[in-house]
Amino acid sequence: MRRIIVGSRESVLAVRQSMMVVDYLRAEVPDAQVELVTMKTTGDKILDRTLDQVGGKGLFVKELDAALRDGRADITVHSLKDVPMEVAADLPLLGFSKREDPRDVLVLPEGATVPDPAKPIGSASLRRSLQLRALYPGYRIEPVRGNLQTRLRKLDEGQFGALVLAAAGLKRLGLESRISRFFEPEEMIPAAGQGILAIQGRAGEDHSYLSGFLDKDAETAAICERAFTSELNGGCTSPVCAYARVEDGTIRLRALYYDEAAGRHVTGEAEGTASDARELGVSLARRLRDHFREGGI
Repeated sequence: MRRIIVGSRESVLAVRQSMMVVDYLRAEVPDAQVELVTMKTTGDKILDRTLDQVGGKGLFVKELDAALRDGRADITVHSLKDVPMEVAADLPLLGFSKREDPRDVLVLPEGATVPDPAKPIGSASLRRSLQLRALYPGYRIEPVRGNLQTRLRKLDEGQFGALVLAAAGLKRLGLESRISRFFEPEEMIPAAGQGILAIQGRAGEDHSYLSGFLDKDAETAAICERAFTSELNGGCTSPVCAYARVEDGTIRLRALYYDEAAGRHVTGEAEGTASDARELGVSLARRLRDHFREGGI
């Protein structure tokens, strides 16, 4: 019997997301033996520093890439927002899942109705922190690391007055009841790829068994958002961010560019056809960057 080994980080959320792929394969490829293997990545081990201090979110994929190369896994499953913008040619992204809710959310301690102003809001993301300052002026924003359950425990123990997390992870784990407020993309632009799962594999192999799992609109959005971010050399820890909506062949992109030298940011929007997703992302990135270069902001 053919074997398909799916590689995953070992966190509860990562396993839940990877099992979406495993369950699909077990149902749609009945002549295959599908197995899940998990591993702790470098990014999961280093919890005393923020990701920008230790090399970015590429630390969440390094061990999984090694498993693909040495044959311990045939495909791996990632949250797309954790995947570096540059992907090795021998390990291409094979496709993308249907997008879950892409929004960020506010999570309060159980029983609370508003954030406690005496305690910090927890966010390990520079992107979120930058946008939070406009939404919650006067509040302290401090990094919080660890898996989703660890962050929620720290919140409920009183270390933080609130957390900002991705809606997708909470929903996939059945924790939607913890959400106190959704931030619409007009308030807080999500990370590129947020809510989308990416599947990675070895180049030159037949991965047609995944075709029914993959989603074309998610692929279009991913291409557009990652093109914007890549054009600005924005890594996974950069405040640069982009969110694309795809409807009836039209793509609408909302994005944020942060100019480190100026210490300021600007947001912008663009619209085009889905077939021009990459060009749309690149053109908006250049337009926002040129505003700073020309002194227009």
